Amino acid sequence: MIKIPPYLRKGDTIGIVCPSGFMPADKAQTCIKVLQEWGYQVKIGKTVGNQYHYFSGTDQERLDDLQQMLDDTKVRAILCGRGGYGMSRIIDQLDFKVFKKNPKWIIGYSDITLLHGHLYTQLKTASLHSPMAAAFNDREHANEYIQSLKKILRGGSYKYRSAAHPLNQFGTATGALVGGNLSLLAHMTGSRSAFDFKKKILFIEDIGEYIYNVDRMMIQLERNGVFNNLSGLIIGGFTDMKDTVIPFGTTIAEVIHERVKKYPYPICFDFPVSHTRENYPLKVGVMHELKVGKGGAVLADSL
Repeated sequence: MIKIPPYLRKGDTIGIVCPSGFMPADKAQTCIKVLQEWGYQVKIGKTVGNQYHYFSGTDQERLDDLQQMLDDTKVRAILCGRGGYGMSRIIDQLDFKVFKKNPKWIIGYSDITLLHGHLYTQLKTASLHSPMAAAFNDREHANEYIQSLKKILRGGSYKYRSAAHPLNQFGTATGALVGGNLSLLAHMTGSRSAFDFKKKILFIEDIGEYIYNVDRMMIQLERNGVFNNLSGLIIGGFTDMKDTVIPFGTTIAEVIHERVKKYPYPICFDFPVSHTRENYPLKVGVMHELKVGKGGAVLADSL
């Protein structure tokens, strides 16, 4: 049975940390202000604005900062500043003893996919694949995606829609929602943080990859049986894709479709979960219903 962390009330504290890549401190200021306007207190981690080469600190500094937020029972949710790379360097050193007794919402995406998988597989706890602190800048905090996060933190449900796509496969699926960044899902394969995909609705997205590498990662997941027993599949945004000097010859959608078209479950393409502003918050590990038809797709949580 999946554990649902308590939803937030006004006056609760949200912690902000950067467990992976470096983020300048000023990139968090809008987010801090908006969270306070939403009625929350904010605790700033030491890794926000800290830098050690590419990272927001040494492995030990990032580990200590995230651990402190996990252990602080006054912090009711942890919002990551940004993704990047670095979670896999510290995941096995994290201690979840206090978290097990006092679960809280972990919020983020991209490199945070690894933490979502670990929370689901090892701790049977739901989390939020969602825009992070850096996404609040440039007045984007008013967009429907971040406003959806505001609603979810207070316990709200959701029903998201995406437009029709020629490669969609029609049908209805129910199952726990799992997934995230394709590169991280491939990276997690075979580890104790990997999701169990049986009878799940899987969502994937990515950024900045070569088309051939997306093909390779899809083959890796296929060879590991990831697609065999899904209930449904959601293809999100694949942005800023790159091609080789000699073109690969197919689009990203065609590459993915080639690997999954033989399966009987519903599949939707171009769902608004991505590395762009079009990135709806999703409750990882929670039961959902996916409907794909002529008019497009609808994804709704089942809480």
